[in-house]
Amino acid sequence: MRKAALLSLILCATPVAASAKPPVVVELFTAQGCASCGEANAYLAKLAQREGVLALTFPVDYWDYLGWSDTFAKPEFTARQKAYVARLELREPYTPQVVVDGHAQAGGLQAEKVDRLMAQAARAPADPPDMAFIGQRRVDVGSGKVPRGGAEVWMVRYDPREQDVVVKKGDNRGQTVQHRNVVREIKRLGPWKGRPTAYRLPQAGEEDLQTAVIVQGADGGRIIAAALRD
Repeated sequence: MRKAALLSLILCATPVAASAKPPVVVELFTAQGCASCGEANAYLAKLAQREGVLALTFPVDYWDYLGWSDTFAKPEFTARQKAYVARLELREPYTPQVVVDGHAQAGGLQAEKVDRLMAQAARAPADPPDMAFIGQRRVDVGSGKVPRGGAEVWMVRYDPREQDVVVKKGDNRGQTVQHRNVVREIKRLGPWKGRPTAYRLPQAGEEDLQTAVIVQGADGGRIIAAALRD
């Protein structure tokens, strides 16, 4: 009886190998006040329809001084981009910018380069931890290798609908700017130390949002795993 109980405990504590490769995460940093961002937004909307891709739009706020306050921008989105700027050793943040799997970046108008980076990310060897959503308020992350510097678990909630905004001031005055998969909430759930860990998901602040959870190297590092809640 004691041996059976011990075996059961060991089996419960042993994670199952990841059954599928996680989606390639493509993040677009954009702004409604950026004259060259409209085309990048439209390109991201097309990427959002591809199989095996998690495309996310992060509107930033540092162009608001040009006369139009972006209706979706949040300071935490700008902070996320700045973490990438430091990690990728760029001189400064800019828009439109695309970051692929937290590892490589390109200008948002460089569609061919972005496609190439996505293909490379899809082919790269991966051994992600298992991820499972338990109900509406919990996500479990299994065991795996932690990158140097540590890793973090992030929750991202985004609006999957296509949304058009008419810009009334600034460089894009009178233009309609297309959006898709606009991030509405982002929250760090906690560190991940390579052991199976359960994380509590906060209640959504808006209805009809999609929830994704990302396991990522600390301070804007490479994305190790990502999962969408059905």
